[in-house]
Amino acid sequence: MKFLVTGAAGLVGNQLVKDLSNSHDVFSCYNQSQPESGTPLKMDLQNHEMISNVLLETEPDVVIHLGAMTGVDSCEKEESMAFDINTNATQVVAQQCSKLDKFLIYVSTDYVFDGNSSMYRESDVPNPLSIYGKSKLGGEKMVQEFSSNWCIARTSTPFGSHPTKKSFPTWIIENVKQKKQVNIVTDQITSPTYVPNLCQMLMDISEKKINGIIHTSGVTSISRYKMAELIFEKFNLDKTLLKAVSSDEMNWIAKRPKNSSLDTTLANSILDKKPQSIEHSLNQFFDEIDSNDINNNY
Repeated sequence: MKFLVTGAAGLVGNQLVKDLSNSHDVFSCYNQSQPESGTPLKMDLQNHEMISNVLLETEPDVVIHLGAMTGVDSCEKEESMAFDINTNATQVVAQQCSKLDKFLIYVSTDYVFDGNSSMYRESDVPNPLSIYGKSKLGGEKMVQEFSSNWCIARTSTPFGSHPTKKSFPTWIIENVKQKKQVNIVTDQITSPTYVPNLCQMLMDISEKKINGIIHTSGVTSISRYKMAELIFEKFNLDKTLLKAVSSDEMNWIAKRPKNSSLDTTLANSILDKKPQSIEHSLNQFFDEIDSNDINNNY
């Protein structure tokens, strides 16, 4: 199949285009940093004409729309840009996919929920607290309204290795190796998702052409602090540098949901590649990162 992936240089995109390139033709769309795999194509999500032209010229069988403004606090500060990239650009992608009769996977977020409940199902009504969550929900609505053959794949707290981007475990390892204290919140619960596992699920959705909304996160509902404890234990880090704090003590601009964990029962029942537990994912992440690399670089 021929794939087009937006946001191909990001944390998830980098892994996805690498995995897809093993057996498919992949157009890797980026704005600033050129992706390592696939056929790189420039795509500025604020240039709607460019989006349309790239899709028309490449005519992919499947579009996986990962490109987004994901900084939760930066979205709060740059509201119009957040909606332009996360909502309006998604409308253009959805419309073009519909015109070309192509399958669209839109990767969304657990932040579409307010966090007043837990283990959210696909049928639960979203109620985002932040501009990031609202703009991503706007993208979901554009997909549902303008695309004819689509899947919305919501995920939560993706982590993995990347040449430049630091996900939660990497950030912890780097700081602790530099003898810096890490302040981790005890009152925010998510469903952390190992990026290679997420990519397997997205590829599975692509092959099966699964329609509708599906939660593609890890299966474990866990607080940021509990996850940090597992990372400290797994990587044998100095636990005196781990400090428990509450969300109120953080200098965050945007509101975060207290518990945005996702129920992955549907994904587990219909996908060949199943959502993983946090323990299994951290074991794989540990194996993925060369221990010498950690000792030398962090």
